Amino acid sequence: MGLRVDALLSRVALRGGISSMGHGKISMQPKLIIGNKNYSSWSLRTWLLLAESGIDFEEQRICLDTPEFAAQVTAFSAAAKVPVLMLDEHPVWDTLAIAETLAERWPEKGLWPEDPVARAHARSISAEMHAGFFALRDAMPMNCRAMGRKVTLAEDLAADIDRIFAIWSDCHQRYAADGDWLFGRFCIADAMFAPVVLRLRTYGINLPASASAYPARLLESHALQNWLAAAESETEVVDQDEAGQ
Repeated sequence: MGLRVDALLSRVALRGGISSMGHGKISMQPKLIIGNKNYSSWSLRTWLLLAESGIDFEEQRICLDTPEFAAQVTAFSAAAKVPVLMLDEHPVWDTLAIAETLAERWPEKGLWPEDPVARAHARSISAEMHAGFFALRDAMPMNCRAMGRKVTLAEDLAADIDRIFAIWSDCHQRYAADGDWLFGRFCIADAMFAPVVLRLRTYGINLPASASAYPARLLESHALQNWLAAAESETEVVDQDEAGQ
């Protein structure tokens, strides 16, 4: 009887209803709570990490900048921010915390580089993206639908952009032999920097050749193209994220 139950659970898991996470545990499909696809850069990071790495998940969108947003998102996390990942009905919030949790739960996906030096490098630039680049975020909010916008390149904004170019150029120089993602193959660092690529596209920032491989590879991603198509179809407008002329 036990063997028959195990076989049945395996067949259900393969169909996507439930999935095995190791240690003898059976878990429900993850559910990702996100904001507007046109504007929510932190939502994009987690969504892309799941989609590009082939982890099946359910998504629920909560519109940003509405009277209902706070009540809707706090139903999932008291932090009152998106994204939130529901694993077995337990919330995980903050993009980097979600990424680390996914790397632990799906080790076969290789969400961090295998080489310890490259892994430390990937963690460092991911944390730098998570904790910094405030001038870039303030002056150039993510707005997937907008193209040809222009903003004033203040000194602190230019410094942020130059630092990003230096990171991408360094990664290409060190890991390009393995592919055009930042560390050759797709990893958490690529998801962390994905909204920056879209910001540079929206505000018409020219890329140096040395920093162009990763943005080009990202824009080829079918997962990202699906996100952009969904963003294009949204009708909500968040005025504070409509920067530039």
